[in-house]
Amino acid sequence: MKTLRISDISHKKLTATLGTLMAQTGKMQTYQDAIEAVLNQSVILPPELLKEIESFIEKNKQLGFTTREEFIRDATRWRLKFLNEESEYVEIPREKYERLDVAVKEMNTHYHSALDLMNKQIDEVLEKYNRWVEEKEGHEKRQGKEVEILQRRNV
Repeated sequence: MKTLRISDISHKKLTATLGTLMAQTGKMQTYQDAIEAVLNQSVILPPELLKEIESFIEKNKQLGFTTREEFIRDATRWRLKFLNEESEYVEIPREKYERLDVAVKEMNTHYHSALDLMNKQIDEVLEKYNRWVEEKEGHEKRQGKEVEILQRRNV
């Protein structure tokens, strides 16, 4: 067993981590357990990225993030959601999306929002595509029958 000297600030953070670890496990933990948890669960990020995250949190307090750890957990969950689900992320500049949303509402269209407009347009195109595929398959079947009839006549 070795002795480790740490600052008071680091001791407070380690004690907080120890409390979190005990809350998660429901068991008594030691400082060694807390240090091992920190070492095993840590992800080292570039200082520039951490500064960017802290700056974003500071400028966007209305989003409710208070720590960079909280922000990183949320960002990771969001990214995993889109990678794991059968959804596609389509990027639209916020200004365009917001203007479209206002236009759809102010022009009294039969759409409720920009998202409603996009979803209904997609559904409409897919319906047309399904009809086109059915017509194409029907045409191919008719052609196949005509070829079959001609082959029988020639035999």
